[in-house]
Amino acid sequence: MTEKAMSILNNPYLNKGTAFTKEERDQLGLNGLIPPYIQTIDEQVEQVYAQFQTKANDLEKRLFLMQIFNENRVLFYKLFSQHVVEFMPIVYDPTIADTIENYSELYVQSQNATFLSIDDPDMMEEALKNSAAGRDIRLIVVTDAEGILGIGDWGTNGVDISVGKLMVYTAAAGIDPSQVLPVVLDVGTNNQDLLKNPMYLGNRHERIKGDRYYDFVDKFVETAENLFPNMYLHFEDFGRDNAANILNKYKDRYVIFNDDIQGTGIITLAGILGALNISKQKITDQVYLSFGAGTAGAGILGRIYEEMIENGLSEEEAKKHFYMVDKQGLLFDDDETLTPEQKPFARKRSEFDNADELTDLLSVVKAVHPTIMVGTSTQPGSFTEEVVREMAAHTERPIIFPLSNPTKLAEAKAEDLLKWTDGRALIATGIPVGDIEYNGVTYQIGQANNALVYPGLGLGVIASTAKVLNDTMISKAAHSLGGIVDVDQPGAAVLPPVSKLSDFSNTVAKAIAQSAVDQGLTKEKIDNVDQAVEDTRWNPEY
Repeated sequence: MTEKAMSILNNPYLNKGTAFTKEERDQLGLNGLIPPYIQTIDEQVEQVYAQFQTKANDLEKRLFLMQIFNENRVLFYKLFSQHVVEFMPIVYDPTIADTIENYSELYVQSQNATFLSIDDPDMMEEALKNSAAGRDIRLIVVTDAEGILGIGDWGTNGVDISVGKLMVYTAAAGIDPSQVLPVVLDVGTNNQDLLKNPMYLGNRHERIKGDRYYDFVDKFVETAENLFPNMYLHFEDFGRDNAANILNKYKDRYVIFNDDIQGTGIITLAGILGALNISKQKITDQVYLSFGAGTAGAGILGRIYEEMIENGLSEEEAKKHFYMVDKQGLLFDDDETLTPEQKPFARKRSEFDNADELTDLLSVVKAVHPTIMVGTSTQPGSFTEEVVREMAAHTERPIIFPLSNPTKLAEAKAEDLLKWTDGRALIATGIPVGDIEYNGVTYQIGQANNALVYPGLGLGVIASTAKVLNDTMISKAAHSLGGIVDVDQPGAAVLPPVSKLSDFSNTVAKAIAQSAVDQGLTKEKIDNVDQAVEDTRWNPEY
């Protein structure tokens, strides 16, 4: 009995700590193993939050919260649900970057993650079964950690991004934490600091590429799909050379989602739709400049492009509205280094009299007069005063989204953008920004936070038993968020606030689920979408 009691106390899905009732303590053999006073969950939350507040910095706060997560999932999510705005930057971005960079040194336990090594692919099925431990897995977040946030290649340390992403899924959309699985594909790392670090816990060789890499990913997808047939598979922070290839390979066969390509595209489109609701302009009249043409930049551009086509433009007409700028300047179609995602939007040199001079952002802005400028470059301060004033001189309400994060990598500060455009800019940022007072108006700055989107997507897909996640469903998600803007309030944000994360996750989930039903793409018959979503949500209660 003692062994069973200890296994319960050490199981975060079953442990209630001091909240076990007298009857439960008697039945499970817990008497004497926990203090005698029986707390309510609200008393536990109050006690744990008081401890949280004593921590000296964000990293210490995150490590403390992970301790609660490791011990008691219900208590962790009850606490998280009451402090969403405060906890989001602690549990996820930007503080999670610190724990990823120091994961091996800080390692205590695996937090129910699965570590899959390319050096031992035959262990894959056993590893996934061991991690699932008989649980009904409905959602996997998998990373190979080549392109983590703005910090690059972190090998096995990047597993924390899968763990953190799943925390947000549960906190925002009520995905049952017992039905999720974080996974890292350890294919090596090119991070020399990690390879030299005697404490690094991952494979100590350079990244495997080519056929062996894709065979390993293929084996993972097939194995996971066989073991968990009702799974929604979320790819996170794969490198720019692989992310789109993997998404395109599997998205029509399975329920696949890549947050860096699709999630960022959805939230940015939602922000643009919100901005256009304020400016009373049409998307088909916009000139779009992408500064940063990697996975995120190309993914966002692709989503805006699809939206223009849905609004009546032909493919050729729509392409004329887009310009991509990367480290070499404006992308031209004679550049042999272009990725497949960049090629359709590269321009011809013959379009410009000064093509050879378009090697920096300012010269491109002067040449094309963008009305929308989105930054995913991780080049801090690159939206300079001169660039922004040049853009604002040619459009009444410039839409400017410096999305790179964490804070130190942002292309511009929101307060500067307001100052340089005399308050006319419609802004979304990649990091949270407080209200800004300018010329007597309080400006609320929308955060283009993927957390406003991907939890609701997952909930909608799982609730509707969707067979795939297609562009039509994704567009519905963006429109469901883009419509929640107070167009009559001066300084209104172009996106809803993170404080309403749970409400907006429901909004997105219902839009996704309804689209799946309307398209006949559900495995099971869904008569009432609202009820299906509500029935799928898990609540943190004992």
